[in-house]
Amino acid sequence: MNKTPLHYHHVAMGAKMVNFCGFEMPVYYSGISEEHQAVRNHAGLFDVSHMGQIIVKGENAEKYLQKMVTSDVTSLTPGNAQYTVMCNENGGIIDDLLVYCFPEYYMLVVNAGNLGKNLDWLNKNNDIKAHINDKSKQMSLLAIQGPNSREIVSDFTQISLENLKFYQFIQSNKFKYPITISRTGYTGELGYEIYCNNQDSGYIWDNLLEKGKEYKLLPAGLGARDLLRMEMKYCLYGNDIDETTHPFEAGLGWVVALDKDEFIGKEALIPMKEDISRRLICFQMEDRAIPRKGYTIWINDKERGVVTSGGFSSVLNMGVGMGYVNRKTSKAGNKIGIDVRGNVKNAIIKKPPLYTHGTLYS
Repeated sequence: MNKTPLHYHHVAMGAKMVNFCGFEMPVYYSGISEEHQAVRNHAGLFDVSHMGQIIVKGENAEKYLQKMVTSDVTSLTPGNAQYTVMCNENGGIIDDLLVYCFPEYYMLVVNAGNLGKNLDWLNKNNDIKAHINDKSKQMSLLAIQGPNSREIVSDFTQISLENLKFYQFIQSNKFKYPITISRTGYTGELGYEIYCNNQDSGYIWDNLLEKGKEYKLLPAGLGARDLLRMEMKYCLYGNDIDETTHPFEAGLGWVVALDKDEFIGKEALIPMKEDISRRLICFQMEDRAIPRKGYTIWINDKERGVVTSGGFSSVLNMGVGMGYVNRKTSKAGNKIGIDVRGNVKNAIIKKPPLYTHGTLYS
């Protein structure tokens, strides 16, 4: 099993380790509930070094990426990033990813479990000979998320972040080690992701935690991260999206630029936009129950869908989840039932986000 460069630090802190996408990763340290609430109220520090980083460069890099992803890469300028998806010819989602625009190259940040598949797909469709380089084993990625994250990162690096907007990033050599700080995240809170060399990650991890003590920063694991993203209706690849789902039914139509020139999947996606048979919804439990992936969704005493993600939110004090239902029954406010081990429990479809007090745009 793979390990991130910070594996020793997690074990030394007593983290509960689990297999996630082929990596031994911390699911929690002190507890999922405590870490979840720390991110919403103060700050949490995540190791997300399992994510893949792929460099794309060359004079045809922009043209190549325009073909490979659904969003408009030409709108990016150096120092900016965008969330997007890569689709197959049928419009199915190969992966969701971030595209970073650097002065001399682009960086794709992809899901760990899809790294090999993505590289194969990128190389297979590289007819214009862009330069593709997998840097995943050389880079670490730390995510610090929560209302206090700006103060912690600024105090630690002595870099002002006041003017850094959502989906912008800066490179800096002013800090002890070269780092890239990106205002991005997976929680719905103000937050930053720090890219660094593997050999520097331990120093940054330890000292961020030390600096963050006065701001009530806690290390946080996958368990809290999963609940945080569910409260925002952020998709998890393999649960809510995969190659059998397309962007429009998953609520990701906003990253599909059908008005740009040809890209892979465009021909299939055009009619899909107007003919959506199901939609990804988020819901809250009204009965005391915890929804889980694979549970069936019932509407009017008939099985009408399936839960793709679910868990118990200690912040909202209720079960929360996501799942697909028929488009005609996907309206916010509609009552649904979740089959929890043979008992149908009451739930309600909600307009996202479920958690409405986030500091994302602070």
